[in-house]
Amino acid sequence: MNYKNKAFSRNIFTHVLFVLIFLLLLIPNNIVIAQNDYPTDDQVNAIAKELYCPVCENKPLDVCPTQACAQWRALIKEKMTAGWTKDEIKQYFVDQYGDRVLAQPPARGLNWLVYILPPVVFVGGIVVVYLNLKKIKKSPEKLIQDSNINNDKYLKEIEEALNVLNKKEDLS
Repeated sequence: MNYKNKAFSRNIFTHVLFVLIFLLLLIPNNIVIAQNDYPTDDQVNAIAKELYCPVCENKPLDVCPTQACAQWRALIKEKMTAGWTKDEIKQYFVDQYGDRVLAQPPARGLNWLVYILPPVVFVGGIVVVYLNLKKIKKSPEKLIQDSNINNDKYLKEIEEALNVLNKKEDLS
């Protein structure tokens, strides 16, 4: 082989090699690392945080130490493993125990009062405080205008006593 043939064959070899590497990069990588299908405790607790223990009072399911709550967290984990969504799991608990297990009750029936009443009471309190402050500010002026100084017998007696004292001082 002569020098031109060697250079030509080396040039073709490098081009073919680059084309093969490029084609290999285009092939999708079907190797997938097996993932654990079981939900983590954090995922379970994210749902459990939105549910309250039906046995204990005012304890979220994610922090309740009772055995019943541990079983309900395990049930949430099973439902998540089975492919249930967050809303389906919450609805399951509502169907079993009622709306009282929800951390945020739905705004229906009398539950809407939970959302409406606090702001209304707060605004009403601000109005009452404002009106009282306004009344207090006007009351000293009103007292002075409304009081009839000449009709108060005790005030007349004090004025007479002061006048007597002033006259005695003037004489001395």
